[in-house]
Amino acid sequence: MRIRAVHHAELTALQEIERAAGVWFREIGMAEIAEDEPPSVAELTRYVRAGLAWVAADEADRPVAYLVAERVDGNLHVEQVTVRPESARRGVGRALLDHAADRARSEGAAALTLTTFTEVPWNAPYYVRCGFRLLAEGELTAGLREIRRAEAAHGLDRWPRCCMRREV
Repeated sequence: MRIRAVHHAELTALQEIERAAGVWFREIGMAEIAEDEPPSVAELTRYVRAGLAWVAADEADRPVAYLVAERVDGNLHVEQVTVRPESARRGVGRALLDHAADRARSEGAAALTLTTFTEVPWNAPYYVRCGFRLLAEGELTAGLREIRRAEAAHGLDRWPRCCMRREV
């Protein structure tokens, strides 16, 4: 497995990875999440142009997972990390997170941050195993508060969510 920058020609492949991973949410009764459209090509292009979009590619150099991030309040915020179901449980997501942490460190950021579902096994519990910790309400930065407001407006607060941080 090799981690590298996303190529513009792969943006629809990233959308397909997102759709394929939706099966897990469907299986735990979160069909609305499974059916939510992946980020648009235009949105994904923004991450690629910023140099904050990476894939884990298989031996044929085909993307099997991706991570996109943005800079929020001086940290690198993981906007999305998704692994194809057939490539899951092999350390691919963790490798992408470690790559993002290396990038954050090289930019002088103190941490990676993300928002996620607290009760989904491959979300908050997984991120804790990857070195993240839950943030208390009083620890949220202005940027994280804005992200949570946007998520609530999108309907994601139907299920418990949290912000998390991993020092780099």
